[in-house]
Amino acid sequence: MSNDPDPWRETLSEEQYRVCRLGGTEAPWSGALNDEKRPGRFDCVCCGRPLFVSDAKFDSGSGWPSFFQPASSEALITRTDASHGMSRTEVLCAGCNAHLGHVFEDGPQPSGRRYCINSVCLNFVPTEDNAAT
Repeated sequence: MSNDPDPWRETLSEEQYRVCRLGGTEAPWSGALNDEKRPGRFDCVCCGRPLFVSDAKFDSGSGWPSFFQPASSEALITRTDASHGMSRTEVLCAGCNAHLGHVFEDGPQPSGRRYCINSVCLNFVPTEDNAAT
C-alpha cells in the first residue's frame, strides 16, 4: 500500500492530477482533443465513465473541446464555481467527481449549452473501438 493518501496520484499524470483532482485548467489550444473530429466517445480519464460523444462536439473557438450536451443525463454533475472573481458552473464527472471544465449558456441548439472541457480530462475512444466495449 502506498504512503500517499491520494491514490489518484499513482494513476494520473501530473497534469491530469492538477486539472482533474485539483480543479486546474489546461492552457487554451494546448489540448490534444480540441481538434479531434473522428466519430467516437469521450470518457473520463479517471474512472472511464462515458461523458460525451462526437455527435455533440462543436468548434466553439474557445481553445478547449466543446460539446452541446453530455452522453447521458447521468454522466455529469454541476456546481457553482465562484473562483477567480467569476460565477460559473463547474462540470464534474458523476462517477468520480473529477473536475472537467465549465458549462456556459452560449452554445448551439438544441441545448444552447457549451460544455467547455479540458482535453487532459478525457480519453477518446474512436467509434470503430466502441463495438468491442
